[in-house]
Amino acid sequence: MREEEIEKLRGVVRDCVSKHLYSSAIFFADKVAAFTADPADIYMQAQALFLGRHYRRAFHLLNASKIVLSDLRFRYLAAKCLEELKEWDQCLSMLGEAKVDDEGNVSDTKDSNVMYLDKDCEDREINISSAICFLRGKAYEALENRAQARLWYKAAIKADPLCYEALECLIENHMLTCQEEANLISSLQFGSEDGWLSSFYSCLIKKYDKENVVEAKFRELENESCKSDQSDTSFLRSLKSNTDLLACKAEYYHQCGEYQKCFDLTYVLLEKDLFHLKCTLVHLAAAVELGHSNELYLMACNLVKDYPQMALSWFAVGCYYYCIKKYDQSRRYFSKATSLDGTFPPAWIGYGNAYAAQEEGDQAMSAYRTAARLFPGCHLPTLYIGMECMRTHSYKLAEQFFIQAKSTCPSDPLVYNELGVVAYHMKEYKKAVWWFEKTLALIPTALSEMWESTVVNLAHAYRKLKMYREAISFYEKALALSTRSVSTYAGLAYTYHLQIVCKD
Repeated sequence: MREEEIEKLRGVVRDCVSKHLYSSAIFFADKVAAFTADPADIYMQAQALFLGRHYRRAFHLLNASKIVLSDLRFRYLAAKCLEELKEWDQCLSMLGEAKVDDEGNVSDTKDSNVMYLDKDCEDREINISSAICFLRGKAYEALENRAQARLWYKAAIKADPLCYEALECLIENHMLTCQEEANLISSLQFGSEDGWLSSFYSCLIKKYDKENVVEAKFRELENESCKSDQSDTSFLRSLKSNTDLLACKAEYYHQCGEYQKCFDLTYVLLEKDLFHLKCTLVHLAAAVELGHSNELYLMACNLVKDYPQMALSWFAVGCYYYCIKKYDQSRRYFSKATSLDGTFPPAWIGYGNAYAAQEEGDQAMSAYRTAARLFPGCHLPTLYIGMECMRTHSYKLAEQFFIQAKSTCPSDPLVYNELGVVAYHMKEYKKAVWWFEKTLALIPTALSEMWESTVVNLAHAYRKLKMYREAISFYEKALALSTRSVSTYAGLAYTYHLQIVCKD
């Protein structure tokens, strides 16, 4: 067969793949490979088999070729076949031996002479080494070696900042602390044309900073997008209204307690992109906080119908039952979500909260401990363990867990509030005042009703220290936030009484 006829057949294979006609692609790729025996055509045949879900056959074809250990593309595709077959140890073996340090720097032990045959293409490609590091991370995570998985995901994103999936795994699975996330983003080597991407990544990480700091990140992203294409403002407009970016903003509103603002934004986003899963998760969390049970019911029904095998769907059902205070049913569905995906953080925390709502402390603690072990970068499980300890009056133990939560996330005001409450219960009123004032200083937005209890607690602590003027001032601030609190009026009246008694 002439070369031009073979090239036409290659075009047919590529067209079949683009039209998702995988059986046709396999048929013609097999004939091209038979005619030429060219490594590139063998690779094309293996790729068609992989896309057609013939993983064992694709692996056999790649493994039989003499080039599999000397061309990274062959080796990577063979490892991807083993990934789909869930043969994780063999997958790691196929990828070769390598070591990674705590900073994500890789040293290959046997691959110094390996080549990579780039395909003829003008498109920008993700570094094959980055893809290999990411696959190693997935294999280690599947083998429940999360420490190694974390290092390989870091290596993947450092090898090529375009490997977004590695960053997504690190963030969504809470593998890094707040500071570690910030350090990783700052260490990435972005290209001159990727300024917008650097800013976008900085918006994805945990957002417990002050409002002006977070808003500055979003403004920086908009400015970078403007710089990236001065002649076309449509790119800027599209990025400003990008669903991923707005979902980040919604997540920030949720983290700083602006639940209504968060809910309104996610509601609009889901009208535009009904199945944006990150936005859906934030929307569910805001709906639970606001008690919107009807919205939760509708969301849960739609998710279970369209994504019955996804943990998020059953998590949504659990959220609905939690919202209407049917905690037994909510536990059942949170448990189902964890069985479908054991690395889905919200399900574990919801499972623990459902037990805690009925004061079943041992089961709640068990769920929180599992979450703390699986997600070392998330401070919430440790924080909730501390709350459970405080409920059983184990104040010293509770304080240790709160300190641990603070070391993981030193900018969440809720952690400092709980430290203040513990200090108050232990009659360490000066320390309590310090923690409560630190809480108010860390609140990212203007004081809202959500933080009324912190202001009242600070007033109580000042009253205990016989600093009545300061106590009265904070009681009045609390009443400005919420005028319906009987205990605040009682505390204010009692403080006035004590002030008069002291003068007498």
